[in-house]
Amino acid sequence: MSSLLFAVICAISGYLIGSVSFAIISSKLLNLEDPRSYGSGNPGATNVLRSGNKKAAIITLLGDLLKGYVTVFITIKIVQHWHLSPWLVTIAAIAVFLGHVYSIMLGFKGGKGVATGVGVLLALSPLLGLICIITWLLIAILFKYSSLAAIVSAVMAPIYYLFLNIGNGTFSWPWFVAILFIVSCLVYKHKKNIDNLLHGKESKIGSKKAAVIKPAATVSTKKKRQKTHR
Repeated sequence: MSSLLFAVICAISGYLIGSVSFAIISSKLLNLEDPRSYGSGNPGATNVLRSGNKKAAIITLLGDLLKGYVTVFITIKIVQHWHLSPWLVTIAAIAVFLGHVYSIMLGFKGGKGVATGVGVLLALSPLLGLICIITWLLIAILFKYSSLAAIVSAVMAPIYYLFLNIGNGTFSWPWFVAILFIVSCLVYKHKKNIDNLLHGKESKIGSKKAAVIKPAATVSTKKKRQKTHR
């Protein structure tokens, strides 16, 4: 089997696995509202927690984390066993992350990739993943903002990787590229959160569920339509 075919298989399978939304699955299993209809509208563990159902949030968190971990872990084992290019791991890591963020099952929309990204990091390096989780916990406990914790952890991930691997012969360019891509994409997906943090509008961890605020243009358009029909 050619390297190109392996690359295509890694990309497609990784993307499809990443596209599975555990936020939607857990909400349906527990008869909850669609997580896209309240809070931030994000189909992720933090927003599902706003429903008040911790079980659904835990299922979402573990499911999203595991799909990133399992995809990359299996790819690493295949690459090592068959002595294939390590760049296949990069492809699988990026594909499963993009599948979560731009899920084909959700109309190419999805979560922000925090849990799936952590799963990928744990597969690449358990120690790196653990340090990032600890960083997230510390920032979340100190400041009560899940988004801030995610952003700080993401930005620190490539720095941690360099610190852990430079000088001891374990540094891998393919894996470093995967980490940089995922971190860049994750920070980009948090651009609205960054704006909210800067303006003091970001919701804190444990905040109550609220309906998704629709754009003013949409609301005004609906009002005009109602007046027209009267």
